[in-house]
Amino acid sequence: MATTNDLKNGMTLNLEGQLWNVVEFQHVKPGKGPAFVRTKLKNVLSGKVVDKTFNAGVKVDVANVDKREMQYLYREGDDFVFMDMTDYEQPRIPASVVGDGANYLLEEQTVTIAFNEGAPLYVDLPAAVELVIEQTEPGLQGDRSTGGTKPATLETGAQIQVPLFISTGEKVKVDTRTGQYLGRA
Repeated sequence: MATTNDLKNGMTLNLEGQLWNVVEFQHVKPGKGPAFVRTKLKNVLSGKVVDKTFNAGVKVDVANVDKREMQYLYREGDDFVFMDMTDYEQPRIPASVVGDGANYLLEEQTVTIAFNEGAPLYVDLPAAVELVIEQTEPGLQGDRSTGGTKPATLETGAQIQVPLFISTGEKVKVDTRTGQYLGRA
């Protein structure tokens, strides 16, 4: 248990049975009346962001979130198998927790996984990954970076848009949050 006076950005709170990350907070002391804390909270599971106001000094339940570095090993059915780099334990993470990150996940890639009381919350991939273009239409003479884009299939099976001059077999950088092409690797 902590009070609203102890809030920090990135702290995870357990409010009404749901986990919320503190995105930002502000202590307000108006001229009249008691002080209060204005916060912006992000739901850990759904990503929904809400504004919530607390009276100053009110007790809030702080959730214990354990973030661990893990290496992706393989996919088995609907589960992804990871290996903890410290104790070599191999937890199975459901596809629903991995989410869209599965499109950019390569074997032996290191990611951060957050756990709360042994249950996986989310998988945090690096901001950008380097992947090989498995299939795309060939570029033509005169295709330049200022031109349009074309669809390309990555080695993970994900589809992204790339500039016309990119060809099959090239390694490209991809933003894992938006799925956008960032450049050649």
